[in-house]
Amino acid sequence: MKPQSHLIIAATVALAAVMLPLRAGAEVTEVRIAKQYGLAYLPLLVMEEHKLIEKHARRAGLGEVTVSWPVLSGGAATNDALISGAVDYVSSGITPLILLWAKSAGEYKGVAAVNSSPMYLNTTNSTVRTLKDFTDKDRIALPAVKVSIQAVVLQMAVAQTFGSENFAKLDPLTVTMKHPDGVAALLSPRSEITAHFTTPPFMFYELRDKRVHTVLDSFKVLGGPHTQVVLSSSKTFGQKNPRVFAAVRAALDEASAFIAKDRRAAAELYLKSTKSKETLDEILVEIGRPSVGYGTDPVRIAPFVDFMYATGAIKVKPASWRELFFANPETK
Repeated sequence: MKPQSHLIIAATVALAAVMLPLRAGAEVTEVRIAKQYGLAYLPLLVMEEHKLIEKHARRAGLGEVTVSWPVLSGGAATNDALISGAVDYVSSGITPLILLWAKSAGEYKGVAAVNSSPMYLNTTNSTVRTLKDFTDKDRIALPAVKVSIQAVVLQMAVAQTFGSENFAKLDPLTVTMKHPDGVAALLSPRSEITAHFTTPPFMFYELRDKRVHTVLDSFKVLGGPHTQVVLSSSKTFGQKNPRVFAAVRAALDEASAFIAKDRRAAAELYLKSTKSKETLDEILVEIGRPSVGYGTDPVRIAPFVDFMYATGAIKVKPASWRELFFANPETK
């Protein structure tokens, strides 16, 4: 080997040693993920408490990555935060993602599902047994009028009850309110709120009050289990930060596996993180219900897409619901 060859090899090795940390450092050193209220977001609480993103980022050679977890409420707020660049990821119901995908020509997509669980429309109005019994005197609390998954499922149920042309019949009764406030309002005798369309654990907590009963179950409206919450981000962020993107997805997978393996530890973590007034046994019962599940495979997405397109909520429709996600997951 010629002497200059040794010099070329040495220079190449030295350049590679310098370039590797530069490439790692070119990706963001802070990740901002918006979470919301309730057991649906338990995997994100596990990721936060156990610093799983930080762990997978280090494994990917990214060094120390800081993760912040701002709390938002409702699909409108999460979509605005993602569009404005205030956060890098949002967790929300599937319907805000569908709206965001359609309005951005696919710039924003789902990373993975977070959970699958039913949502209950609970009421303290003893005369309301079906949707037909609501009157102008009732007010229905939900996370975001017209945008949230609760708002869209209510429209789907109304269409089934009153006819597709009347899907928005109960929209004037809906009020935007984050879940904890919705619980307080429903159970207060001085509140105008007579119904609350909500998620675990709030819906189960409400039902412990003898005045409360359930009018609607989202699983029945959709014809079976459906994804409730998804984690979403932008194409631009993924392209600029591929290793960070992979670390976040790996962390979500690990968090879902942790919940499946040790429900008690997950319930304890939830109580510690949220300072919920529920007992450990109550949370364990709620997590252990067959209808409440955690996993990254989306379930029953197409009915939401079809309905939102049919009602004009979105103007463009994906050829397949899989276009809403960065990967093509194997799913039901």
